[in-house]
Amino acid sequence: MRVFLLISALLQYPQPELQAARAELYQALDELPAGQRASLKPLLDHLMSLPLLALQANYVATFDRQRSLSLHLFEHVYGESRDRGGAMVSLMETYTGHGLAIQADELPDYLPLFLECLGQINPEAGLAMLGEAVHVIELLAGRLREQQSPYAAAMSTLVSLSPVAPLPVTEPPVRDMDEVMERFGPSLDGQEPLLTPAMSVEPVRFYPRAARQGA
Repeated sequence: MRVFLLISALLQYPQPELQAARAELYQALDELPAGQRASLKPLLDHLMSLPLLALQANYVATFDRQRSLSLHLFEHVYGESRDRGGAMVSLMETYTGHGLAIQADELPDYLPLFLECLGQINPEAGLAMLGEAVHVIELLAGRLREQQSPYAAAMSTLVSLSPVAPLPVTEPPVRDMDEVMERFGPSLDGQEPLLTPAMSVEPVRFYPRAARQGA
């Protein structure tokens, strides 16, 4: 579904390529149903109208400096629990089962990557996977609305597409750091454990394109 690809692009850390893709993004928006267009247009206008440095500063302040707004879905489900690593492996296997070879520097539960994948599989399967994640997405939507963030529109649009109603998300447990570090090892800065899939990884772009490679 094209709406997943568009929202994936809008939820990425703002780069020059985002504003350079203005024409494609507005074209993708125009192809959506009226309700989705009305919901997402203010966010797209916001991202196209502000200076890039201001957008980047706001993005970092919103998603990187507030753990409660992390775009890593399992952060809100498993928190620091040792179960988080197994859930990531399972999600990666789900992507592979749909014929997707994930080539990204991000963990598989990163919401823009998740949406990029949903946009490339069977729509029915994509909606079913959205229904599994909608509880966290609604949690994020509510918190973003409280802060009057323009990004709330992206989350609310996803919730409106879900085939199931969102349920409350309970506070996640604390992670056993020793166990996770043993399984995944530290990152380059020695702080955050990283999942290292048994496949080659290359950067993936999340911007909708008129003709995707291999399409």
